[in-house]
Amino acid sequence: MATFGEGVTFRHPLVRSAVYRAAGPDDRARVHRALAEAIDPGADPDRRAWHRGQGALMPDDDVAFDLERSAARAQARGGFAAAAAFLERSSVLTLDPARRAGRALAAAHARRQAGAFDGALTLVATAEAGPLDKFQRADADVLRARIFFATERGREAPSLLLAAAKRVASLDTRLAREIYLDALTAAVFAGRLAGEFDARRVAREAHAAPPPAPPARAADLLLDGLALLATEGHAAGIPTTRKALERFNNDDIGTADELRWFWLAGRIAAFIWDYDAWDSLTLRQVRSAREVGALAELPLALVTRVGVHLFAGELRAAESLVAESDALAAVTDSRIFPPYGALAVAAICGREDEFTRLVRTIIADFNARGEGMGLTMAHWVTAMLYNSLARYDDAFAAAAEASVDPHELWFSTVALVELIEAASRSGRNEKAAEALAVLSESTRASGTPWALAVEARSRALLQEGPAAETLYREAVELLRPTRLRLDLARSHLVYGEWLRRERRRVDARNELRLAHEMFTEFGMDAFAERARVELEASGGHARKRTLDTLDQLTPQEAQVSRLAAQGNTNREIAAQLFISPSTVEYHLGKAFRKLDVTSRVQLARRVL
Repeated sequence: MATFGEGVTFRHPLVRSAVYRAAGPDDRARVHRALAEAIDPGADPDRRAWHRGQGALMPDDDVAFDLERSAARAQARGGFAAAAAFLERSSVLTLDPARRAGRALAAAHARRQAGAFDGALTLVATAEAGPLDKFQRADADVLRARIFFATERGREAPSLLLAAAKRVASLDTRLAREIYLDALTAAVFAGRLAGEFDARRVAREAHAAPPPAPPARAADLLLDGLALLATEGHAAGIPTTRKALERFNNDDIGTADELRWFWLAGRIAAFIWDYDAWDSLTLRQVRSAREVGALAELPLALVTRVGVHLFAGELRAAESLVAESDALAAVTDSRIFPPYGALAVAAICGREDEFTRLVRTIIADFNARGEGMGLTMAHWVTAMLYNSLARYDDAFAAAAEASVDPHELWFSTVALVELIEAASRSGRNEKAAEALAVLSESTRASGTPWALAVEARSRALLQEGPAAETLYREAVELLRPTRLRLDLARSHLVYGEWLRRERRRVDARNELRLAHEMFTEFGMDAFAERARVELEASGGHARKRTLDTLDQLTPQEAQVSRLAAQGNTNREIAAQLFISPSTVEYHLGKAFRKLDVTSRVQLARRVL
């Protein structure tokens, strides 16, 4: 079971754990003290502090101080969970009640960032036993509100966070503005189900908050920009919002509190049709959350990045992130991991049976909790699914439901795109024109190639003759240089359908064949089938799809392969995906065999 020499080596990690658990508390404490004595404090102060802390049988301020001092370095090595362990033990061993409460509060913050929300609430309760000063008590209130939002979301979170912001405003303007931003985030999630504390109400109160002390931070600009978007519209809010996004992209955002606003920044980037900012912000958030072990922030980062990949036609990358999000849900305390990503993938790929199963459960959950943003998202992707299936009456009904509240960030706006297509295809041109007027407010204020292309395509659906063709071509030319291959393929599709109805069969075949090939490459089968039917109706023939060996990989195999191809070691992949290195090795072995490769260099050529 073990080899004894200069050290002790166990044959298997589970044996080591079993031996430790089998020992009594006194024996474990004695061994910890012996290890602490044997460790050179100059060479490894943090390991020594940890063993001293585990070996202490009663409060000891010296040991508690060493643990607190080591917490920051522990966080750098092992993430927030490691920092929380040091801080929590430091609090337990602290003699002075006020200092003990302060350390418990610090540990609670670290637990929240690590996604251990139940443990964080326990530590908040410990801290509240006090004594706490007025700043610490306000901090405890804020932490409770943030944990509630992280674990429940829904309609109650905005009012709790707004109340916390008001309590803090007279004590700390900087912190108050941060909580107003949290409250706005919560209101975005609550959406149509927010009741009186909707995004416009919260935005008005945030707009009236004390201004930031110069220089304004990225978070300050984000708060001001979002408040303007919600209260005065796109034209008023986009300039400040763009400044905020530039700061988030370029500044050295160093703390986990700052990191959590990347989700909102990414969502707003999509809302103002800035794909490049959406891409860079979500990529930075995912990487940073992994690096610092911010498991509370990582799920939202992953889900938002799924959309980035889907609009680029990168289905495998999107499915890999969905698999990672599922793995993360299994190792955190959060009780709300709605399958946003899985739902979007199923809809856009035309997997109707899978989508129907998911959407029934998710809509009931969103209604029960009051997460209106989720309802809007579900109706939007339902509309996209039905448009891909050419079921335009059903698509119109879903898109109309998704676009009830145009102030909901992004999902209600992109739902207008589906509504216009469905309405124009089902004899509802008046409804399509109304939706186009609302859509054009955001696209013209944005002015990005994505925005202008989507508006041109949508406007073309309501035009005839040369005017329609000019708009279709404009959409294609605007999208061609971008990574927005899904919208490019959809533009080729509707242009080809229009050409066929104009009896220009040769021209139609060129557009429809290109659309079919693109959708087939993406793995978006329903859109590909719609293109195939139109292509054959124009006298053309669709090429049969040859099965790519990459399609044979499971989502977990694809995800592990992608990370390995990016240069990560098995241990690094295991840490990111919350699986063991041996499981990584198992999935890589299967991927190597399926792809007929023998090295990571060859693997990178196949999957990147």
